[in-house]
Amino acid sequence: MSQSSAPNQLARNQLGVSAIVFLVLAAVAPLTAAIVVLPLGLAFGNGGGLPVAVIVVAVALLLFAIGYAQMTKELVNAGGFYAISVKGLGRAAGLVTGLIATVGYNFFVAGGLGTLGFFTGSVAFPTLFGFEVNWYLCGIVIFAVVFLLARSGIHVSAIVLGVALILETLILVAFGISVLVQTGFSLDAFTEALSPEILVGGSVWIGLLMVATMFLGFEATALFGEEAKQPRRTIPRATYASIIIIGVLHAFVAWAMVSALGVEDTQEKALEHLASGDLTLMLIGSYLGPIVGVVSVVLLVVSLFAAQLAFHNSAGRYLFALGRVSVLPRWLSRTNRRGAPQNALLANFVFAALVAAIFLVFVQTDPDGNPLPPVLTLVPVGLGFATLAIIIVQAIAALAVVVYFRRKRDPRWWSTFVAPGIGFLALVTFSVMALLNFTLVAGSDALYVRLLPWLLVVALVGGLIYAAFLKRKRPTVYQGLDDDLERFTELPEDAYIAGGRMDDQS
Repeated sequence: MSQSSAPNQLARNQLGVSAIVFLVLAAVAPLTAAIVVLPLGLAFGNGGGLPVAVIVVAVALLLFAIGYAQMTKELVNAGGFYAISVKGLGRAAGLVTGLIATVGYNFFVAGGLGTLGFFTGSVAFPTLFGFEVNWYLCGIVIFAVVFLLARSGIHVSAIVLGVALILETLILVAFGISVLVQTGFSLDAFTEALSPEILVGGSVWIGLLMVATMFLGFEATALFGEEAKQPRRTIPRATYASIIIIGVLHAFVAWAMVSALGVEDTQEKALEHLASGDLTLMLIGSYLGPIVGVVSVVLLVVSLFAAQLAFHNSAGRYLFALGRVSVLPRWLSRTNRRGAPQNALLANFVFAALVAAIFLVFVQTDPDGNPLPPVLTLVPVGLGFATLAIIIVQAIAALAVVVYFRRKRDPRWWSTFVAPGIGFLALVTFSVMALLNFTLVAGSDALYVRLLPWLLVVALVGGLIYAAFLKRKRPTVYQGLDDDLERFTELPEDAYIAGGRMDDQS
């Protein structure tokens, strides 16, 4: 396959639609979402009406994606939402967006390290071998494997993620079909969602927020534009496919769980299993047998591994893009001979390891003085803060899409104004809900947790100040925020030959 010939250029012509979809769906981690997030939505959200919440969020994101796809046809850049914001809202807004996105994705990987380490050392090892292994040790060792795979190139990552995704999806589909055959799917899930007590209560907003977190990662399609085959066609198709597949799968699994629990009893039963966190595993074991329940534990680790690899790649590309324009140290923009941003990936690895180490050393304890596991400290805080940051960045990007096409006086009102405008309003709503319910999302009301959202304010103010500094003192770097967007030249049609390969000189 083609390799990068320049030290700060990503490898070209690596990914088709299916490979990018695998990268995105692996980041979404369907099995992890089913085991960790869906029970929270059932318990604190709109209970038996949660399948409808999944559909609502999927439609809202598809509307945003219509404008997002039009923008990716205009712009191919590894900077993702940062690049889109520069294009639509200007350099200062783009810089702020890039900083918030970078912080969000890096915290996501830190939280993912804790999740991966805990479920491997404290759940999988006892289940399979009868003993526990320290979560930090497990997390670091597996994350090292993740780093080596990411360093090997995006094509290798896509293959590994594809295999992992197929395995975890198969078990969820098997569970849903088993519920359909043995119990049947209840249509009351849809009437429940429209009942007066659900519509007038606050729980519907929490349900929508929890569901929105299960779609995080779909926006990463644009991050891989420079490495995609014919990106102006590949990225839009991959974006639509990702949202539709995520929405259908999550709605299917949520409907199966609600039907298995009984629509009216769903919320109560979800609350009963909240402390143990075993609601989904219990249902899978009940419908598919205890052996499959054990297999689910193993596949959960596989799912977490895949998600960590996907978000590690995403975090690395944000660091790479900001390093390439000298907003962050240029060292981050160095790539290896495979075209992988290895320095940016290394920086993300070190950051996540340090954040996890802080939680390990300064771990909180329960009333009896016993140290709390990372799933009650590092994981909800890291993932909760990252969720908030990424949703806000999505909203900024949606606004950028609308503004950009209005400035161009684009005649396509539906695809460049109405649809992305509705998506923007939905994302703003999700952002406000995430802010108002941040302690719930983060799983803690500790003082440092309540202060975390202020980091985004620091990133906002600091980004604007930094932009002003660059404009006055380093105008070449400031101008480079625009110039970097136009450096990608798509290969001509005849450069794509059988097997998706091309000459290294292309």
